[in-house]
Amino acid sequence: MFPIPSVKAQMNPQTTFVGERWRIGFLTDALVRLEWSDSGVFEDEATQVVLNRCFEQETPKVTYSQRGGMHVWETSSIRLVFDGQSFSKEGLSAVVKNAGGGFGTTWHYGDEAHENLKGTARTLDGVNGACELGMGVISRDGWAVLDDSKSNLFQSDEAACRAGCVTRPRGHSEIDIYFFSYGSRYAEAIRDFYRLSGPTPLLPRWALGNWWSRYYPYSQDEYLALMDRFNAEGIPFTTAVLDMDWHITDVDPRFGSGWTGYSWNRELIPDPHAFTEALHDRGLRISANVHPRDGIRAFEDAYPKAAETMGIDPVSEEPVEFDLTDPSFIRAYFDMHHDLETDGVDFWWIDWQQGGVSRQKGLDPLWILNYLHYMDMVAASSEGEGQDHELPLILSRYAGPGSHRYPVGFSGDTVVSWESLKFQPYFTSTASNIGYGWWSHDIGGHMLGVRDEELEARWYQLGVFSPINRLHSSLSPFVGKEPWNFQQPVRDIMRDALILRHRLIPYLHTMNWRAATEGAPLVTPMYWAHPDEGIAYDVHEQFMFGTQLMVAPVVTPRDAYTRQARTRMWFPRGQWFDFFTGRRYDAEMDGGLRLNVWRPLELLPVFAPAGGIVPLQELDQNINDCGNPQALEILVFPGADGHFTLCEDDGRYPGVNCEQRSGEVRTEIVHNDACGTLTIHPAKGCTDALPALRSWTVTMRGIEKPTQVSVNGEPAEFTYDPDTLSARVTIHEAEVSQVLEVSFAGGKLPAFAENPVENDIYQALLRCEMDALAKDDAYAMVRRLGRRALPQLRTLDRGKEAGIFRSEMPASVIEMIEEILLRS
Repeated sequence: MFPIPSVKAQMNPQTTFVGERWRIGFLTDALVRLEWSDSGVFEDEATQVVLNRCFEQETPKVTYSQRGGMHVWETSSIRLVFDGQSFSKEGLSAVVKNAGGGFGTTWHYGDEAHENLKGTARTLDGVNGACELGMGVISRDGWAVLDDSKSNLFQSDEAACRAGCVTRPRGHSEIDIYFFSYGSRYAEAIRDFYRLSGPTPLLPRWALGNWWSRYYPYSQDEYLALMDRFNAEGIPFTTAVLDMDWHITDVDPRFGSGWTGYSWNRELIPDPHAFTEALHDRGLRISANVHPRDGIRAFEDAYPKAAETMGIDPVSEEPVEFDLTDPSFIRAYFDMHHDLETDGVDFWWIDWQQGGVSRQKGLDPLWILNYLHYMDMVAASSEGEGQDHELPLILSRYAGPGSHRYPVGFSGDTVVSWESLKFQPYFTSTASNIGYGWWSHDIGGHMLGVRDEELEARWYQLGVFSPINRLHSSLSPFVGKEPWNFQQPVRDIMRDALILRHRLIPYLHTMNWRAATEGAPLVTPMYWAHPDEGIAYDVHEQFMFGTQLMVAPVVTPRDAYTRQARTRMWFPRGQWFDFFTGRRYDAEMDGGLRLNVWRPLELLPVFAPAGGIVPLQELDQNINDCGNPQALEILVFPGADGHFTLCEDDGRYPGVNCEQRSGEVRTEIVHNDACGTLTIHPAKGCTDALPALRSWTVTMRGIEKPTQVSVNGEPAEFTYDPDTLSARVTIHEAEVSQVLEVSFAGGKLPAFAENPVENDIYQALLRCEMDALAKDDAYAMVRRLGRRALPQLRTLDRGKEAGIFRSEMPASVIEMIEEILLRS
């Protein structure tokens, strides 16, 4: 019934050392498995967390010696010392080499990490702001410990596993831990964690668009009318999520509550097949929410069939109790879901909230739900059932390390508050420290809180740069997230955010491939790439969004004077460009540039490095379409050479863990800064998956207006936008097999555009709500003195003159002007 995961659970004997009751295996030069067993029996089966212990093409060089009765092992990353006795602080220790200035680079067994960089949490249900996070596998100490001692084992019996007996408890008690001694090689540690626990699967392309979700009793006609309204407003969606009211919730009290349910609510949705077919015709995939705790009860449409499977007389109305350790129940449970899938449900939202106890010792019911639902989708895809070989997907909660194998994650019911918004960027990026890269948050917040249109606009903007952009809200008639429920300019800002997210799908899907094949999550903290920069650990709300973008979402309200919001940012060393306006930020000094950046409500701080390349798709007439696009825009940022490999595919399931990738197609895009050219190379791979002809718009942002732009050596028409400092040229309907070379040189190399300082300060002051004469004085001073005006702006307090009160210059306005003057 369920495919068995690919495992290589036994360690490499060449780097495994065994005593009477201990076993130590070096999986890499920095990843060590440490086992102690009183019985002398050690575990060679895969566990819920660990699938592979023998890495391909990896035989680390380990030297072993005995000194003074102590066993000593040494690699390029670690020196491990052990007395051969039961694990203790005194007898088992390690020194991590090349770990920088961490507080505790020497580890003794049982030590608590002082500076673990944390991982993630099971849920944000009811959390207003921050919550406690679990441990990650990276630390400023240089080491981290992953304890796998209590994980259940995957069945080695293939027949039992296929029947649904997926796991079993360990047969003996032992200590089984993994010691990560990677120092500040954070990205490498996570890649090896994926090698140990299994890779992140490839998500279907449509999952990267906008999701509509609401806890609300929509009727069939209401839901379709809503989707049509979105379409008429030009707002794209790819996924329709049906919260629990799709099923019967008003049940006879003798059966319990209506929280669990699997029968269509025919009062709301009289024709489920017609309903789902209509959503599919609109280009939407469909997810339905399930709360499985109460099993399958006698009022359900599926009950007679399920009771027969379980050997229960349906007349008895005896409930089919929830028990995913029982193969008969698993069969009945998934038969029921498969029948619902024939009605048009594409994937399931598994909303388990009832703790971690099941009828198998140590088995978390959330984990087994995630595993079985995901592998059921894998089986359907592999066998050609269900979704025409489409990539599998579930939406569920985090069930501990290894959960990244069953994406995507639902982070829980979020409280509507600035505190919740502020925590989400940190929560998302930090989850990558335990390999969990595909969080789906309640964008806009789910419940409670107060109505704040500015907050909602900023949350929508964060959603654009979140792993999954799923809008969600509660049953209250006053909390709907439809943009037309908000006043201008918030309404347009929301619409623009959803359009931008959809346009980013080519970039996101490329990063999706990168996550699956290279072990690099989409969202990562700044310290991953800059471990030696102390400031990188302090900018909690700032993160890298793939390889080409740096984001610092606005998570605090606007200032009363500037009418803009401030974000504290750090620019790593180099040249950076505002993604939206093309303004250049010069951080060439040692340590980069620390700066408070200010943004009006319609903008947020997003930056691309010099040489950055970002592909965007143009909206088709069918705005919900998220297939490989017929028209693309390539944003290019000058100042350095750049390279981007656009990854696309045929949308078919490529096999477990992406081992078979015959449907992939790649297009190399190369920027030669010295020559001012961008070259789009012929697509390679499964080119049948692409449109025969493709239009390209190439936009070079942050440059002076060129005198000429050429395509393949021939002069071409172009436009120049002085507001975004961008030159733009379009190539219509080119074959994907041809080379396209766009040159912005025009007889001379394109130069950086000068930041329009005076204009930007004028526009910023124009927005300010402050004393008018102070504005005049400040603007005149800046025009006359430039940067030298900064210390003098603080002297503009003149008291009363001629009966007119002259207020001092607000500090926030000075700081806003400072950003513009110090950018470059």
